[in-house]
Amino acid sequence: MHRRDFLATTTLLSIGLPLSAEAFAQTAAETAVRGGVLNVAVSPEPTLLTSAFITTMNIGQVSSKVLEGLVSYDLNLQPVPALATSWNTTPDGLATTFHLRKAVRWHDGKDFTAADVKYTLLEVWKKLHPFGRAAFANVTAVDTPDPHTVVIRLSSPAPYLLNYINTYGAQILPRHIYEGKDVLSNPANNAPIGTGPFVFKEWVKGSHVRLERNPNYWQKDQPYLDGVVFKFIPDAAARTVALEAGEIDVALGSSIPLSNLNRFRDKQRYAINLDDGRYLATIFLTQFNVHKPYFGDKRVRQALAYAIDRNALLKVVFLGYGKPATGPVPSSVVNYYSPDTRRYPYDLKKAAALLDEAGLKPGKDGKRLKITLDYDGGGGVNASRPAEFIKQSLARVGVEVELRAGDTATYLRRVFTDQDYDLMISSLHRLPDPTLGVQRLFWTKNIIKGAPWTNGSGYSNPQLDQIMEAAGREADVAKRKALIKSWQQIVQEDVPVLDLVEQTWVTVSTARFRKRTAQGDGLFASYADAWLQRRA
Repeated sequence: MHRRDFLATTTLLSIGLPLSAEAFAQTAAETAVRGGVLNVAVSPEPTLLTSAFITTMNIGQVSSKVLEGLVSYDLNLQPVPALATSWNTTPDGLATTFHLRKAVRWHDGKDFTAADVKYTLLEVWKKLHPFGRAAFANVTAVDTPDPHTVVIRLSSPAPYLLNYINTYGAQILPRHIYEGKDVLSNPANNAPIGTGPFVFKEWVKGSHVRLERNPNYWQKDQPYLDGVVFKFIPDAAARTVALEAGEIDVALGSSIPLSNLNRFRDKQRYAINLDDGRYLATIFLTQFNVHKPYFGDKRVRQALAYAIDRNALLKVVFLGYGKPATGPVPSSVVNYYSPDTRRYPYDLKKAAALLDEAGLKPGKDGKRLKITLDYDGGGGVNASRPAEFIKQSLARVGVEVELRAGDTATYLRRVFTDQDYDLMISSLHRLPDPTLGVQRLFWTKNIIKGAPWTNGSGYSNPQLDQIMEAAGREADVAKRKALIKSWQQIVQEDVPVLDLVEQTWVTVSTARFRKRTAQGDGLFASYADAWLQRRA
């Protein structure tokens, strides 16, 4: 990266270009324009079109316009009504009641009822969702006393539950379409039937997904748009050109290269939003396969932790969009983040000493070990850059790295099904509560062959399992914080996952794109309240 590009990028932040809450307040006072089709760049192309049992970002960015959750989240990550209009929890924390919106219909005309929520929770989220095994582990029963009331009963309090019932974490499926059939192979996964503001119309593989306005949407007078088209543009440079040319209106999830953001400085033509991904609390990481003999030794894992300069990675690869990670809970999750954990500052001498201690002394050629590093070559963000950075970093301590880029399906199979890897890199979401987004990476019960974004390292620590499970049951805030601090200390000592950078997701749009409400989970906004200003 050239220094002038870095300076131009950091200037974007200093001139106040990112879309702010104040900007949304101004938009809320505007008169929405009806009609028009919104063109959105999503990359890579989704593998299916429901998020009810998979959390891959590109899937959720499309499916959230068709299928909905019980709530969404504001900029302070507080739940606001969606398919649930209100909710309350009993004083003992053992039951939460949701009151559902009335007169809501699925796109095929069937009524949406509490039975849909009950079915999806018990048969999909609790059994198949990578976060759901933890999020809904305490659920013992779901009562539906009437068509518009859902009572979730718990064996012990689940204080994190309200942090995970939006369209990303708990997308509701139509029971009448899924019940009695295999959920994972249901044709509706590729042609979804939802309650959302837009109706699925077509998926042209390799090109686009087209959605059209739902004329019977429950929110009066919405959506404003006639439709949304998600375009799959695999080349990052081409996405940049398409946005400049007006062929797309929105580029989600940092799909515009950070080095190109200086091309969108004109506030009359473009807007940059740094809040859309706030809910995700994403950390870029490298993960060890602890079943490999050399990575079964925590000294080797610790050595590699010392060998990577997080500050340089942040500046060179992420252009300053984020901050160095210090552990499994990001600093943005202020209620549970603990700075009092083992740190791994950049120190090549310590790295070399630990490798020597582990018996991995350099040969005549200076090399100690040869390993593979897998990354998603089909991802929307250019994963080759951080992969190259890590390769060069580890070479300085005699670890030779062979990079392997596969398409998304190949990458997921190698890591989560075959465990045919040494290191992998990814950006994984930690969410507003560690029981939801962090536990899944270290919990023994989440070693699930073939399930993406679970415990793919194979790490198992019974003491940590007990602490995590206790934190998931603990209603006392102070005691729960103490348990989560303890688990951060254990993880930072064992480092089966090496957390590197707390990422900031960047959405770039044309100034024509307007939206009434700012959301902390805006990457998965329904766009019911979005419109396109008419061209001057």
